[in-house]
Amino acid sequence: MIRQLLKKSARILGITLLTFILFIAGYLLAAYILSRMSTTPEPVSDRTVAVYILTNGVHTDLVLPVRHGNTDWSSRIPFQYTARPDTLAQYIAFGWGDKGFYLETPTWADLTFRTAYRALFGLGAAAIHTTYYRQLSENDDCRRILISETQYNRLVAYISNRFLPGPDGQPMLIATHANYGSHDAFYEARGRYHLFYTCNTWANNGLKSCGQKAARWTIFDTGIFRHYPH
Repeated sequence: MIRQLLKKSARILGITLLTFILFIAGYLLAAYILSRMSTTPEPVSDRTVAVYILTNGVHTDLVLPVRHGNTDWSSRIPFQYTARPDTLAQYIAFGWGDKGFYLETPTWADLTFRTAYRALFGLGAAAIHTTYYRQLSENDDCRRILISETQYNRLVAYISNRFLPGPDGQPMLIATHANYGSHDAFYEARGRYHLFYTCNTWANNGLKSCGQKAARWTIFDTGIFRHYPH
């Protein structure tokens, strides 16, 4: 009787482990294949607005001019919400992701099982990380993309719609000391980070929203940057 129970338990455990391994293998294979397949960029002639994609090696930000046309980000993302306000900043970077990762994991050494589990399975809230820059230059971690005015307005709408507005309709600042530098701030955001929709998926979809080349689907920053060789 005991031997039969042990055999049954071992068989269940084996099936569970095999299912998990096959899931991870399929997940990574899909990420590998789909990140190498690209969307077709819109054929426009008036590419006059410069935006950037920026990575820290793991996470991709979308970077836009602080002021362009009818959009002035500093009126919604105030300079004074940063530790050292820089009103001469020319660009603002936007990154979307899991709130727990952003605020509780300044380094990989601080990552806990609870934070990772909640993020991977969509159990946590989301946040938008904003950073002001005076200037940017193209390198291995930064690419410049020229888009049209219409495409720029669509990208502005895409980013704006991910902020969770407060009672006054403005983005809600997250009061925290977990900032990464002197010119950044965190805001409440819509959506849920999970295995199939990461910070890089969000940035990749932002490129799609304004008709730019992007991966069919990616969870990694490399899935975006491979389509913009330096």
